Amino acid sequence: MKIVDTHAHLFLEEFEEDLQEVVERATKAGVEEIYLPNIDFSTLEALLKVSSLYRGYFSPMIGLHPTSVGRDYKEQLTILEQFLEEKNSFVAIGEVGIDLYWDQTFKEEQIEAFRTQIGWSIRYSLPLVIHSRDSFPEVHHTLWPYREEPLTGIFHSFTGTAEDAEKLLQFGNFKLGINGVVTFKNSTLSTVLKDIPVERIVVETDAPYLAPVPFRGKRNESAYLVQILTRLSEIYGCSVEEMAEVTTRNAREIFKQPEKRREV
Repeated sequence: MKIVDTHAHLFLEEFEEDLQEVVERATKAGVEEIYLPNIDFSTLEALLKVSSLYRGYFSPMIGLHPTSVGRDYKEQLTILEQFLEEKNSFVAIGEVGIDLYWDQTFKEEQIEAFRTQIGWSIRYSLPLVIHSRDSFPEVHHTLWPYREEPLTGIFHSFTGTAEDAEKLLQFGNFKLGINGVVTFKNSTLSTVLKDIPVERIVVETDAPYLAPVPFRGKRNESAYLVQILTRLSEIYGCSVEEMAEVTTRNAREIFKQPEKRREV
């Protein structure tokens, strides 16, 4: 069974003591690739370090997480784009977007930072990995003017309604990232996903967060993708192996070799 974890923060301090064991467990479970989204400038060094240590297994993204957007967001974006210009190792722009769950103080700055990073996705021909917690309308509104652009990407940690899914899937080259939330008893995803083609989803852990049942409340890790795939196989009425095959194919459609850079 070949599995791709499209979103895991394995460069964070939660994994400093046993990252090798985490990787070994993931490999044993069938995980062949893990994609690492950046958070902000402060996490970039750790991200690049572990990506270098596990080159070919970990693939780094670059971006400014919306909860890290503050008064200095323009300076952060400038520094991050310099790294993007200088290195060819980044495989996506992420994670970026809008988060109105924790704090709305910098809502307009979040939107502007998101718009800037959408521009990076177009300019560098890299997929866009979007965070949209409590902000589906704002994310949709900000992204909509770019609908004719050759954008691809993932709406990370999708937990929305059928109506949310319908709007997001108007962006035809995007997938929905499904993680451990789908295993929670209070999740409505099992109902929502029944109307979403399996070709439009990928799996992710968001490790160390959102561990699936029966590990809920503990540190998450990539090996736990098996529990997510098991629940998805029940929802879609197929085997775990079939679910792994299609979601892996979907992930590789997104993280394909970038095309030549073009200006916007």
